[in-house]
Amino acid sequence: MNYQNILFEVAAGVARLTLNRPDKLNSFTGAMHVELRDALDSIQTDKSIRVLVLTGAGRAFCAGQDLADPDMVMGATAPDIGNVVEQNYKPLILRLQNLRVPTVAMVNGVAAGAGASLALACDLVIAGKSASFLQAFSKIGLIPDTGGTWFLPQRVGMARAFGLALLADKLPAEKAAEWGLIWQVVDDAELVATVDKLATQLAGMPTKALVRTRQALHAAPSHTLEQQLSMEGGFMRELGWSPDFAEGVAAFMEKRAPRFTGN
Repeated sequence: MNYQNILFEVAAGVARLTLNRPDKLNSFTGAMHVELRDALDSIQTDKSIRVLVLTGAGRAFCAGQDLADPDMVMGATAPDIGNVVEQNYKPLILRLQNLRVPTVAMVNGVAAGAGASLALACDLVIAGKSASFLQAFSKIGLIPDTGGTWFLPQRVGMARAFGLALLADKLPAEKAAEWGLIWQVVDDAELVATVDKLATQLAGMPTKALVRTRQALHAAPSHTLEQQLSMEGGFMRELGWSPDFAEGVAAFMEKRAPRFTGN
């Protein structure tokens, strides 16, 4: 596909996907969603890719839905926003959550609305100090979508989730890290180098084990302890038969750095 709304490149096992509508703060359109689905599907089938870095071009990560997009324009009747969520945002988040590689959001500037939820759908979120997170939905009479109502209480607890969702106050990156909403904040000038180093590290790790870790952590809140122990056992059985486990043990015994393949 010839992408018009995103940039997509792969090098040394790292896929870099950039939302590329900087003049519109990388806000979502239906056309952008089509391209995102295509790029994520290609990551799912390309075994050379070991990690995804997701970011935005220019001075923002993503400002959420473009309200001027045809799917959102008020005409003789109100737009069916529920259909927009079902057709675009639901499959986007599910693709990210089910991706066969770990994911890193590099947040450069504002992440608002669906953009904030998109970042939170990634396994690790690294933000520059000038970045911020904003659940802007209540300002236009809507609720947090794109998984926002699921991610927020799990990350920061119910009291803070209510405050962020109802009041729609901007949350600076440093406070987002302090609250546990994101993993790390760094100086803006160090953001790209920090994420590049992290992506290289993740690309050299046992990919399948990282993804099974994601799945186990997400399953835990809905599981009893017994169910979670069973899930852990199943994953450990699978991973214990993997080439990467054999390599990890061999490297440990031989006192050398492991050479994981992601298998």
